[in-house]
Amino acid sequence: MRRSTAIRVSLSLAVGAALFVCVATSSVGAKEESVLRLTAVALDTNNRARMGTIDIVIERWSTPEEASNLKAILLEKGDDKLLSALQKIKPRCGYARTSTSLGWDIFFAKETELPGGGRKIVLASDRPVSMWEARNSTRSMDYQFSLAEIRFPATGKGEGKAIPRAQLTYNKEKNTLEIENYEREPVRLNEVTIIEPKK
Repeated sequence: MRRSTAIRVSLSLAVGAALFVCVATSSVGAKEESVLRLTAVALDTNNRARMGTIDIVIERWSTPEEASNLKAILLEKGDDKLLSALQKIKPRCGYARTSTSLGWDIFFAKETELPGGGRKIVLASDRPVSMWEARNSTRSMDYQFSLAEIRFPATGKGEGKAIPRAQLTYNKEKNTLEIENYEREPVRLNEVTIIEPKK
């Protein structure tokens, strides 16, 4: 039997802050300016197996209002209601897909400028659930979120980490969002490349 290890991290991906803090400049602008296309090589560090290429398309950035609403729901009603609220966000913020999948929607996307000219992108979504997993109600069903953080330097390719199966809780005493990873380590996103639009 597979032994799963749940690791609680206090936002080493900085996802929590991004989920709940959006500045006015993150509001939706013209679609042509908001679209961002990325490709990355995913590596599952739990078994050292290369997962292949992931394509990520950002169609818009999340608004401050959306971020505030998600925070309020998590604080007042917990992660189950947060998942439902996340899934109801329209329009979606983008989508991600692999060479072997049809893709899945991204419901939260935030971009932050970093010192030195770099930038950080944080993404959140519900996660794909197989029919077998749903039918058997495995322990992994408690981990309903998929999260990712990607960092770009001022020039060149970026890198990041993703948690395909995450559970979110808000620690009121510490005033922090805590992420519990179903696996031992996050998935590494290497060679993250911005796909320039064709002219």
